[in-house]
Amino acid sequence: MNKDNNKKRKESIEKIEKTFLQLIQKKNIEEISVTTICKLAHINRSTFYSNYIDMYDLVDKVKEKMEVEFAQFQLSKNSHQNTEGYLNMFNYIKENQIFFKTYFKLESISMKYPTQYNIELAEKYYDNKYIDYHIEFFRAGLNAIIKKWLNNGCKETPEEINNIITSEYKNKN
Repeated sequence: MNKDNNKKRKESIEKIEKTFLQLIQKKNIEEISVTTICKLAHINRSTFYSNYIDMYDLVDKVKEKMEVEFAQFQLSKNSHQNTEGYLNMFNYIKENQIFFKTYFKLESISMKYPTQYNIELAEKYYDNKYIDYHIEFFRAGLNAIIKKWLNNGCKETPEEINNIITSEYKNKN
């Protein structure tokens, strides 16, 4: 393959995604058009369509990159191993608020959960017969708390948010 073409393709993808991320901070996905992205990124529509099927393909690919980045953080911190891991995660979220606001905005377009889950802790308090339901319930609740915290400008400290989450387990017998 031609290295110059690969370099140009990567640059085009970076321009498209950077422009999209800037736009999604201020607008909903329905308000963003391929034409607008191309105009602001100074590329042709054919360049966009040679890399993405449509806007939703762009959303999926950007979200996948974000999930990989967050997963790398989680693996590096072993953040899903214990409740202190949640504190590491909340510190990371507070330091990267725009990243996570964008992630959750894109979440409504293609639902996935960014948070890992501590299965060992859940098994300590819940019947394994229904553990899958508990995991989904907890992930959705954790994501709702994170979104609310982000929307409020992360006024509470990561320690306070961690205490909110861990108190849910402490109250179980």
